[in-house]
Amino acid sequence: MVRKYVQVNFGLIVWLLFSFSATVNAQDVVPDDTTSSDVKDLGDMVRQVLNKKPDSTKTKSSKGIAVLPSLGYNPSFGFVIGGKASAIRQFGKKEDTDLSAFGLEALYTSKGIITAQARHNVFTPGNTLNFQGNWQLSKFLITDYSIGTGNKDYLTNSDSAFLTKFTFIRLTERVYRRIGRYLYVGGGLSFNIRNKINDEKLDSLGSTPHNRYSLRNDFDPLRYSANGLLLAMEYNSKEHPLRAYKGIYAEFGFLFNQKWLGSTKNSVQLIYDLRKYVSLSSTSPEHVLAFWHIGSYKFGGSVPYLALQATGYDAYNRSGRGYTIGRFKGPSYDYFETEYRFPITRNKFLSGVAFINIQTASDDLGKKLFQYWDHAAGGGLRILLQKHSRSTLCIDYAKGKYNSSGFFFGLNEVF
Repeated sequence: MVRKYVQVNFGLIVWLLFSFSATVNAQDVVPDDTTSSDVKDLGDMVRQVLNKKPDSTKTKSSKGIAVLPSLGYNPSFGFVIGGKASAIRQFGKKEDTDLSAFGLEALYTSKGIITAQARHNVFTPGNTLNFQGNWQLSKFLITDYSIGTGNKDYLTNSDSAFLTKFTFIRLTERVYRRIGRYLYVGGGLSFNIRNKINDEKLDSLGSTPHNRYSLRNDFDPLRYSANGLLLAMEYNSKEHPLRAYKGIYAEFGFLFNQKWLGSTKNSVQLIYDLRKYVSLSSTSPEHVLAFWHIGSYKFGGSVPYLALQATGYDAYNRSGRGYTIGRFKGPSYDYFETEYRFPITRNKFLSGVAFINIQTASDDLGKKLFQYWDHAAGGGLRILLQKHSRSTLCIDYAKGKYNSSGFFFGLNEVF
């Protein structure tokens, strides 16, 4: 057991050194394939089938909009019906202003989830300011498997899962000011409010992981909030907001949940999000190795159970393919993912991905971070919806431990 533990951590050290050892050269420009007539998106393919030529009199716009009706299945949600939309827009000169991205989503699922979510990542002219927001209103649920990783007693038996329903309001807004070519500093506010929490097995069993954690940490099991101030630093050299071929994104922040903002309890957390994209070909830049690492560490105070960092708790609920949202959680949490992206057809209409992820979490009873690991792996298909915005339809299959697996659908790349 000790030998395995050392090997895993050595692998993580190699992963980190390789992933984040170098920054992007300012003169290293990735070719823009969206202007090529050889690249075909869904609109081009439909026109080809209908034998209809594109209107050459229309000028290209700096905006790209993709709309996707949602009809499918997700292990966390069940059968899904709804819609998603994403858009990009340039608010300044192309030479000195990054593209801004917007997303809207509304879903209804067979498991009773109703959710509406709006996200934005906006750069003002000259990249002087960067605004990031995530607003969500949901009637939500998670299938809970207790706190921490490596809980075999819960994870190997579906009857040991605990269904937890709740209403959820999230309002997060941050503003960063540019202080270097790719470097920003700033802060914001984060409100996470959960109420009408219903542990469905509580009445029959008398106890659930959520209920036990809440009582021993002095939280009301029926409602609580984690509202705070965020102070953060951001480094962003990604050359595209939706489907980057090269660049680095790194965000480090301290979240101070405060009672005077309505938080149930005070707490301090270090949170960060690291991503790197390496294009493997100068002639076909869609061949990409992508790396992702999320970390969250509690430095003090108490965090509510459903607000602990967890599987799928990133902004777009896409991490941890192979498991349901909230499957693993803890006061300290680490997540790693590596993905290889590659074109399948010469016209780039179809692409593929292969990925592997691994995560670890502590608990509040002595289980340490890095003590247990849970992994998953899979592959998927990408359909190019709108080549000017690089918007894609994602269809993935992933398999994890404890007989956990499923298909995962989404709009745009996972990270």
